[in-house]
Amino acid sequence: MSYSISNVTELADCDVLLTWAGKEKAELEFKRLFEERLTTKYGNTSIEVEAVLQGVIIEIAAIDTIINVLPEGSAKEEQIKNKVKLEYNKFLLENRKESYGTVALLQKELDLERVGKELEEVDAFIAIVTAHKATL
Repeated sequence: MSYSISNVTELADCDVLLTWAGKEKAELEFKRLFEERLTTKYGNTSIEVEAVLQGVIIEIAAIDTIINVLPEGSAKEEQIKNKVKLEYNKFLLENRKESYGTVALLQKELDLERVGKELEEVDAFIAIVTAHKATL
């Protein structure tokens, strides 16, 4: 971006801008560290949730097969109860997948990229102000 740096005519103004930009940079670096950690966490969690969810789906299919061949009785009722528990577990995992799955991971990656771009712009701003200060 083009900044109207030529309007700055005092060294003190440059110092104020550099101090402000330094604070902005420090905050963005902290935010980047936070976003990096979150992105890593979401990456690990999304893989884990997907793997566990696939396992539960396979278990439900297996129990369906068992339920279909069992005669009426306590064994069949026990398998039906197990299926209900697995379906509830599947429901919870699907909700967790929405919060920590691949989509959430991509959103965190975007947040991390955004912070990186902001840091680049603050660094460019600091370079411009520093260069202008040297000409005063």
